[in-house]
Formats: sequence, structure tokens, C-alpha cells
Amino acid sequence: MKVAVGCDPNAQAYKEEMIEFMKGLGHEVSDFGSEDPIYANVAVEVAEAVAAKKYDRGVLFCGTGIGVMLAANKVKGAYAANTLNVYSAKRACLSNNCNIITLGSQVTGNMLAKEIIEAYLDCEYEYTGRSGPKVDAIVGYETKSMK
Repeated sequence: MKVAVGCDPNAQAYKEEMIEFMKGLGHEVSDFGSEDPIYANVAVEVAEAVAAKKYDRGVLFCGTGIGVMLAANKVKGAYAANTLNVYSAKRACLSNNCNIITLGSQVTGNMLAKEIIEAYLDCEYEYTGRSGPKVDAIVGYETKSMK
């Protein structure tokens, strides 16, 4: 799987450890950087690349994961979820078809982050009668409101 990754300067070391972990799982990882103190810039860059289908998924990091999630979700076609545990990572994929997850380097320990990332990258969204119409509604609203 091709994964786009980015972070703010505070999460640089965390991101580098997670990149090596993802590569160890066999994923092709591209680092979009971490030098810009305005985390929204790298979050939008990753989100645009994922939404354009240049990458299968994205993983973004900042202190809490919230700021990069908010920024990424401003990009049409980007669906980012701040994941705090393995269950939410799986549901982001399986129930919500999220193409990006976000993690907080100051709130999620490295070992848990690896479990979250592995769980997220290990699943595929399947359209079902339960989740499909909900995802359709989100995409439909986005189509109307984000021109």
C-alpha cells in the first residue's frame, strides 16, 4: 500500500519511527515533511495527494492529532479520523471509509501508535447495507457543499 505521511515539527521523531514501522510492514511510504510550523500546510498537502488517489492512505501526526485532522478534512475527498485506539482505527476504515488517520505524538504512546497504524492499514472498506448509506450521505453532502 502507498502511504503519504506528514507532521508538524513537534512530531518529527515520532513520525520517523512510525515511517520505519510502516516500511517494516511492507508499505511504500512517502514523507511529506515536518518543517512547517503551520501543520495545516502539510496536512492539506497529504490530504490532496490522498484525495487525488496518488496514495492509498494517509497518516498525519501533530501533538494531539486534532489539528491535522481538521485541516485534512477541509480537502474534498479527504476523510480523516483522529484515532485513539485500535478499535477506532478499524472502524475509521471499515465503517467510515476514512482514507487518512491522525495521531497525537503527545497523547498516544509509540507502541499503541504502531498497533493503531497496523490495524488501520490492515483493513479495507467494504460497502454494506449498514455503513454504505451513511458514507454515501457524507459524500453527498460534501459534493453539494464543497464546490
